[in-house]
Amino acid sequence: MHDVFTIDILRNYLVVGGILLSLGILGFLTRRNLIIMFLCVEMMLQGTALTLVGFGRYHGNWTGQVFTIVILTVAACEASVALALVVVLFRRTLSLDVTLWQEIREPGVPPASPSQEAEAAEPLEPVPGPESYPRLTPAGIEPEHPVQPWIERRS
Repeated sequence: MHDVFTIDILRNYLVVGGILLSLGILGFLTRRNLIIMFLCVEMMLQGTALTLVGFGRYHGNWTGQVFTIVILTVAACEASVALALVVVLFRRTLSLDVTLWQEIREPGVPPASPSQEAEAAEPLEPVPGPESYPRLTPAGIEPEHPVQPWIERRS
């Protein structure tokens, strides 16, 4: 049977995990900066991982630690996708404010708040410059090679 000391330790793990989860939810719902929102998601994942480790320790098995490793793997993947998304969207609007990205919303979906509706009514100026998406050549056709004077190409 579990003694009072291990129950107090489990309670501490659960309180800290619940605080991390609550702060992450609060931060995600109240902030408009995309980087802060992704950090809040990471905080929620860490609160969940801490709770799982606490329950695993309390029950004397490795299930909580194994789930925590899975959560850390998912968090690492989410961070890499988030970084790519932040870079692409920042190049388009030169801002990290999520309310400026109304053009990526599905057609027919209303804005989330009246302030966003007012911002969505004003068209955003596109960022000058060419689109930098790579274009693939059709199969069987050799792509054009850049001419570099210091490299001689032999046919």
